[in-house]
Amino acid sequence: MQTTTPAVVTQAAVKRLPRAALWGLCIVYVLAGFIGRGGWKSADMAALGFMAELASGHTNWWHPMLLGIASEYDALFPYWLGAWMLQIAPNAEVALWLIRLPFALLLALAMAATWYGTYYLAKSPQAQPVAFAFGGQAQPNDYARTVADGGLLAFIACLGLAQLGHETTPALAQLGFMGLYFYGVSALPYRRRLAGPVSVLGLVGLTLSGAPMLAFVFGLGCAVLTAFGGGAKRDAASVLRDHRAGLTLLLACLYSAALATVLRLWQWKIISPQALWIDWNGYAQLLVWFTWPAWPLAGWAVLQWRKHIGSRHIALPLWLVGVTLIATLFTGSSDRTLLLALPAIASLAAFALPTLQRQMASLVDWFTLLFFSGCGLTIWVVWLAMQTGFPSQPAANVARLAPGFVPEFSALALALALAATGFWMALVRWRTSRQRAALWKSLALPAGGAVWCWMLLMTLWLPLLDYTQGYPSFVRSIKTQIDKPGCIEVQGLRSSQIAALQWYGQLPLVGAGSLVRCTWLLVTPTSGADVPPTVDRSVWNTKALVQHPADGSDAVWLMQRQ
Repeated sequence: MQTTTPAVVTQAAVKRLPRAALWGLCIVYVLAGFIGRGGWKSADMAALGFMAELASGHTNWWHPMLLGIASEYDALFPYWLGAWMLQIAPNAEVALWLIRLPFALLLALAMAATWYGTYYLAKSPQAQPVAFAFGGQAQPNDYARTVADGGLLAFIACLGLAQLGHETTPALAQLGFMGLYFYGVSALPYRRRLAGPVSVLGLVGLTLSGAPMLAFVFGLGCAVLTAFGGGAKRDAASVLRDHRAGLTLLLACLYSAALATVLRLWQWKIISPQALWIDWNGYAQLLVWFTWPAWPLAGWAVLQWRKHIGSRHIALPLWLVGVTLIATLFTGSSDRTLLLALPAIASLAAFALPTLQRQMASLVDWFTLLFFSGCGLTIWVVWLAMQTGFPSQPAANVARLAPGFVPEFSALALALALAATGFWMALVRWRTSRQRAALWKSLALPAGGAVWCWMLLMTLWLPLLDYTQGYPSFVRSIKTQIDKPGCIEVQGLRSSQIAALQWYGQLPLVGAGSLVRCTWLLVTPTSGADVPPTVDRSVWNTKALVQHPADGSDAVWLMQRQ
């Protein structure tokens, strides 16, 4: 037996992951977080405000504004999606459900694209396991399917996906189209008629979702790697095929760049990193927790496949991850930028599985078991304290961090949480038994633990999270202070605050400098919580300082005209 790759895999190791279990895991993870909650601060709520402005015709569809404030993202398509849903919604309650529907589908798209992208990369000749002298090695299709299962499990397990993957923001739209492009690039040598248009759609979607520069860099690098990165030992037909695939990706890249130019979507928001230890330490911590547990496996894969670093199953995802990491360092929204790396880094993590030693697999299992069991136990204990007052310390912490919060009991939420806990216990029992064959077994606990804890948060803790992360109580506090009708001028408020006042309060807001003579003024306090000096005190009297009940820094001054 001559070892040509680090992957030594028998046919017994490519045991199929039950489709019902995989589908159930994905469906539960997608639905939890999109169903039942309100709009959270701040990007989630701000996006809702831009969608509402578009749906009501108060802003230009090609340049969305919220009371004269432009979006943090130069995005179009995500806001269009929400606005279209709002236009067909019969009322505000249904509207929140409809708005989240396309974004839930975008998360599902990212999952499916991660699976299929990893599948086609695993079918690459350079990715195949060692051929045994007397047979018995894994068959190519079975091997690719098992590696793809591992890639999807690694994607779901990433901790940073939980909250950002369930928001109605351009960041989630970028993730969906990034996954689509990842699939197109990976499948292009095998499914040219489908993968070519999909690659174009992925880059165009990234461009229209606020990431035109990243789309251009992704496309240019993948075109070069696809055309010239197939390795030296190739026949003329393979070389010609790769050149054509690279040309297809280059044309897709140029098309998305032309579209960004026509629509004036290019943005230059480079922030130089500070040469301070606290900044670099924060960046390192973000990388560690956001992509856990995929990053150590991805690093292991690069180390084990280092002699095949130019092969497309390593080079393509490594390029996508590398570009995203650099972009994360030079952007203001580092966590939302890092979200784009998850499909590729999960794929790299999957290629660690054929090379994983038993000791390292056991280390991953035990760490995952302790980590998620501890997180789940904490969630249950705090919920019990909220409902009964025992243990007293967690109950006191909740009262201190969320003053005014009244716990709610839901039999349905409790039933769902108990069912999820039963699933986790069954998964732990299965993994601690003698299950040593399937390659994907080392990622079963991380993915299952991530889904379990997220499910507990979205059931047991949902009222608390809605109270601390939402704006309804904040808006009610402002409305109770307004004793006379009249329009309200806003100065310096964040997009999320404006959106919440319009959505939950239905307040008639106007932007600063408007010719309308308003009775009320809402203005952001200074850093010392004082009225800003720009406010003319000869015109406006101080009415009240209104603070978010769970975040004192989220506050506004309410002023009344004299």
